[in-house]
Amino acid sequence: MQPEIDLKPLLDRKAEQYNQKWFIQNDPISVPHRFIKKEDIEISAFLTAILSWGQRPMIIKKAGLLMDMMDNTPYDFITGSSTNKFARFGKFVYRTFNGYDCQYFVSALREIYRNQGGLEHCFLTGYTNGSIKNSLVEFRKIFMSYHPLERTGKHLADVLQNSSAKRLNMFLRWMVRTDGIVDFGLWQKINQSDLMVPLDVHVGRTARRLGILTRKQNDWKAVEELSGTLRSFKPDDPVFYDYALFGIGIYDKK
Repeated sequence: MQPEIDLKPLLDRKAEQYNQKWFIQNDPISVPHRFIKKEDIEISAFLTAILSWGQRPMIIKKAGLLMDMMDNTPYDFITGSSTNKFARFGKFVYRTFNGYDCQYFVSALREIYRNQGGLEHCFLTGYTNGSIKNSLVEFRKIFMSYHPLERTGKHLADVLQNSSAKRLNMFLRWMVRTDGIVDFGLWQKINQSDLMVPLDVHVGRTARRLGILTRKQNDWKAVEELSGTLRSFKPDDPVFYDYALFGIGIYDKK
């Protein structure tokens, strides 16, 4: 089978079907869509993406609770609050992400926005020659440089350990893609043609069933393989097809 010929019309149609405003309501991206200020969107999107494993209704509920704990002004709260106020995050828990992890993530974000130029600047640090992998590597170095507990590191993907980095790639899709339907397109210095597919169990299963992913593990090597194929379909916007693969896996169960 030649997927470029046989599958592109199907994937185009399915991506267009799910890349619609209605998609937002029941997806974790609905949480950052509550905000208008760039920094509020970035922070809420990053934390929501970090929590994005498991059932989507619970992800939305817990991410919304986290925003409530920031008085629904995440940028002002993180940059303007005293360390004492951060104690409230010690009670936060979602699956294996506990209060210690939450306190570290919020504290690291404060350092990043006060002293490192913000999330966008940190992701741009390693973004050389169009490499999203290098961007993720350098971002992780920065984010984990504030002496977290060892357990906290497992909540931020390490592509050097062959992680698929699904949640970080999804966050970058939210920030970078520019069609303005579901994704925000706030970060214009990262080219959407360089984005890598957010590979989760649904996307991987669908891609293998369609014959466009051969690797059995959902790891970084699989991300590279699948992203390369999707880039052959749509070189300027390969992760457009994330909507097709995820949508088929979630909504078109047969």
